[in-house]
Amino acid sequence: MADAGRRDLRALFGSNDQQTDADEAFTNRQDQWHTLADALTAHLLRIAAPGFDVEDLEAPRRNVLVFHGVGGIGKTTLSRKLESALAGTEQRPIQWGQPAWPDSPAVLPVRIDLARSAGTDFERVILTIRLALAARLGRPLPAFDIALRRYWEHQHPGEPLEEYLRRGGLASRFGQALPQQMQSALADVAGMLLLPGTVGSVVGEVTGALVGALRERRQTVRALAGCTRLADLLQAEPDLDSLSYYPHLLSWELAQLPARKRVVPVVLLDTFEDTGDRTHRDLERLLQRVVWLMPNAFFVITGRSRLPWADDSLQGQLDWTGPAAWPGLDTSSLPRPRPAESGAGGDAASGARGRQVLIGDFSAEDCEDYLARRLTRDGQPLINEPLRTVIAGRSHGLPLHLDLAVMRFLEIHRTRTPQPADFDVDFPALIARTLSDLTPDERHVLRSVALLDAFDVPLAVRAAGTDREAPVLRLLERPFVYENPFGLWPFHLHALIRSTIRTADDRTDDRWSPRDWQEAAQRAFAALGEQWTTTSDAPGRLLLVGCLRQGLALARDFRLELGWLTDATWTYIGDSVWEPLAPPAPTTTDAELELETPADALVETLSALARRQHEHRERTADRLTTVINTGLLPAELHEMAVYYRAKAQRDLGRGDASRRGMQFVADGGGRLAPAARRGLAHLARLAGDFPTALETAQSLGWEGRQHRVLGDVWWVQADMDRAAAAYEKARTEAEQHGVAGERATSQAQRAFVLAFTDPDRADDELELARQLLTGLDLRATTITTEIAALVRDAGTTTRQVEDRARQLRTDIRVAGLESVEASLDLALCFHHAVQNNRAALDTTIARLRERTYSGDYAYYTDITHFMVGLPLPAPSPARWLDSEQETRDRWHALVTTRREYARSTR
Repeated sequence: MADAGRRDLRALFGSNDQQTDADEAFTNRQDQWHTLADALTAHLLRIAAPGFDVEDLEAPRRNVLVFHGVGGIGKTTLSRKLESALAGTEQRPIQWGQPAWPDSPAVLPVRIDLARSAGTDFERVILTIRLALAARLGRPLPAFDIALRRYWEHQHPGEPLEEYLRRGGLASRFGQALPQQMQSALADVAGMLLLPGTVGSVVGEVTGALVGALRERRQTVRALAGCTRLADLLQAEPDLDSLSYYPHLLSWELAQLPARKRVVPVVLLDTFEDTGDRTHRDLERLLQRVVWLMPNAFFVITGRSRLPWADDSLQGQLDWTGPAAWPGLDTSSLPRPRPAESGAGGDAASGARGRQVLIGDFSAEDCEDYLARRLTRDGQPLINEPLRTVIAGRSHGLPLHLDLAVMRFLEIHRTRTPQPADFDVDFPALIARTLSDLTPDERHVLRSVALLDAFDVPLAVRAAGTDREAPVLRLLERPFVYENPFGLWPFHLHALIRSTIRTADDRTDDRWSPRDWQEAAQRAFAALGEQWTTTSDAPGRLLLVGCLRQGLALARDFRLELGWLTDATWTYIGDSVWEPLAPPAPTTTDAELELETPADALVETLSALARRQHEHRERTADRLTTVINTGLLPAELHEMAVYYRAKAQRDLGRGDASRRGMQFVADGGGRLAPAARRGLAHLARLAGDFPTALETAQSLGWEGRQHRVLGDVWWVQADMDRAAAAYEKARTEAEQHGVAGERATSQAQRAFVLAFTDPDRADDELELARQLLTGLDLRATTITTEIAALVRDAGTTTRQVEDRARQLRTDIRVAGLESVEASLDLALCFHHAVQNNRAALDTTIARLRERTYSGDYAYYTDITHFMVGLPLPAPSPARWLDSEQETRDRWHALVTTRREYARSTR
């Protein structure tokens, strides 16, 4: 829900079009309103409770609520809206609801902008609060007014307060009631003291007489005698330091008001970050005194950072510090908030930590609502829906970006119709807003970590090229640094701020040159490599993948040498887990134009290998061919691309092309040579040359996955027990070597072969296979388990074998796994043979024969004939390990045994 607010003068003066309505749009922040309503209600109940004493200077203070967030998140707009909602000058958004606090005492909002551009000093803060009370109450507050009058005549001799208020604009906001009320207070006190009328106008003499009367406890001044510290304040030097204690008098005066006249000031201090920095807290110290000395007032502070008053480390810089003094501001025991970014739905704002509330980004819906209401013509949005969608997506929910996009729209709209591409830009103003209150060291760290998706303190220190953690720790306090305590690296920057710092035209005084960015990227890249090679207390695979993802992006974007990425790549492929790795792709769609450096080629290679679990094998082969043709990869990584292309070609049924690739890698003698020899053994098996496959397999060893290849050879001979034993040995070896993918694949194959001989036992083996696949991205192996389940259920009708097979065939074809589809047809033939369904069997055999016409898996049609005792239509080219008849007998026995099992379980 958005409400039209004040006229947007920048937009109004940005165009000659007088038909365009330009209003400041306020997008609903109901979570913040509810937080304020709850806190203010609790405050009103607390100050109304028996025993509350405004002169108690030791009690903890709970009269502060802080809203903090990045520059441009909408804090000032929120502050203004809260002021108007509390004052009742504007219609409250319906979602905000009616406040639950009591009608009495009345709430008086007083908003004060502390921005440097507003020129607000401490005197103006005090005057603003008193002027607001003067306008509401219409009566003097003698204790405070006399002290203020004394201060004014000492600090501004010859300058009437009336003239100061008129010149500073405060008179137009609140009127000129205060000078008259101050004069009235002075006259009233003079009357109490029975001073002559001419003396009653001289503040010095009145003050001196009043102090004497208070010290002597005269009855004539009993109305002021209850303020125990009044005399001391009137005797103190009337300087700025004393002025900061006068709010105690104001608080006391408010407490003396009759119940029907009582008001509770709600002071909204905006742009609090402009009060100073971590070293210079002079103005902040004065403002804190106001808050502490007015416990019956409520303060709403908006700024970029949380309020650190509960930190013990500030003792000496501020008067009251620590969690005992400010229990609501203590965040030390709470997790850092993680505000939702755009698209979260609803109000993505809140990250409440006691009385410290982090304001988050707009949701996608709020962004569009803001843009629709900001510029209108005849009641309709001037910015059309496609443009609003593009701008909202680009903004990542940051209101400042929306505001800048509106101004860009008006600029373009003067000469032509704005297009979506016009808003695919970064705004340098975001950089200036983000960096404005950071120290030079913090700026340096911010730019350095902008190169990283996520980081921790050591990584940030190394990326910045410093040996000091302090600037990093200070930066982590900023609201644009988010924390995910469960992440490998817990910290990350707001997405839009990060992208803008990296890509926008930076015009700041300390902007980085291209060489500065290049050197920072090299530092960050080296730091990631060091973390991967030296860290021992993080999960190995998690750390590996995290370092690879970030390292690949840096190497690609800054054309770095591969360095540690080479060894990390080999470690990554070793487990066959295949987590997604590739960073966002460049904008060009021509893959060959993208690949200009070894890093480009490696990113594409690893992306193709990970995506092959989700893409057709044809796409995998094409992508790897592109990489291979560039010749950019070093020799050992080039062989890796050739090997995995050969695997994809084998899955596509391109045996000759696959064989050439495997032979090339095997001859090279590199890290994948054993795997390539395994590939050659597989290809021999696919061609039906089982003696060659067996001989090759027996020399592969662990690196060539010898036992799994032996299992692959034995099961097609229908020697299922020997195959199952080989797969079990393969699984055990994989466990010993910690290779999760190989372990799952071996177990899936074991379940597959046991499904032919023992369906009950196959249940347990399948369950184990599925457990081992948890967290892995192995599409072909997952499909193997589903085929195994079909074999286990062969001969039954209750589990709808054929319907499941149809769905599985669709999945196989989407993946481009031609060889796996042949195995599916073999499983169906087994099912039809057990059921003795000759018509279905003949249909499946015909499909299988058509699928294997190239020669690979041609012996599958032989096996289907063996199952039901049919003669072969032509001599088989397969070279079985035993005689053809022995192999025929074993396959036929599997079918007859399953028929008996099926009859016994009906």
